[in-house]
Amino acid sequence: LEEPEKYRWPMFTSCCPAWVTFIRDNWPDYRSNLSTAKSPQQMFGAAVKSYFAEKKGIEADRIRCISVMPCVAKKAEREQELFYEEYAGHDVDAVITTRELVKMMRSAHISPETLQDIPGDSPMQEGTGAGVIFGNTGGVMEAALRTAYSYLTGKEAPEALLRLTPVRGYEGVREAQVEIGDLSLRVAVVYGTANARTFLQRMRENGKQYHFVEVMACPGGCIGGGGQPK
Repeated sequence: LEEPEKYRWPMFTSCCPAWVTFIRDNWPDYRSNLSTAKSPQQMFGAAVKSYFAEKKGIEADRIRCISVMPCVAKKAEREQELFYEEYAGHDVDAVITTRELVKMMRSAHISPETLQDIPGDSPMQEGTGAGVIFGNTGGVMEAALRTAYSYLTGKEAPEALLRLTPVRGYEGVREAQVEIGDLSLRVAVVYGTANARTFLQRMRENGKQYHFVEVMACPGGCIGGGGQPK
């Protein structure tokens, strides 16, 4: 792998707080392999209290950022000192799960089919296709690789860029060889901490190396989170 003295391979995703906690507690020698990017929840909280606040002319400490998440681990992530007093209090002020939101709506006798859509607040109202697939297993990997492909080649990524195949004998693990220009990247996608433990043990034992590994703690990714309606 390129420049092993400069970079720690593979890079692991950092968008799933349950996975980040798992690797920090159980595989501390891999802590520096984690991406330094915040999770989408914390990125949005930081952005709304800096960029959004500046654009709207609102003091950051007057903004309350409330996340509605499929994930219960996001509640603990919100409490971390790492995400406190960078802009104003916590990046995210409160986290409720999608199941909790449903209970609140039912208790207030709100019928979703009677509600009318309204535009989101500008300048934060726009979304991307990459954002839509982020909560699915493999979605983070696909979004990152498509962005890298566009950045490096100046062209839109082809549909066949990422063809993940199941790893024989390993449930919840898929991998691929991705070609971007002159680069050949080895990537893997894993869901479930039990599968992640097996994957890390196998990688350590057989010496197989990867450039980028996506790990999500829940089956199917965030959409299978513990905070989702049962």
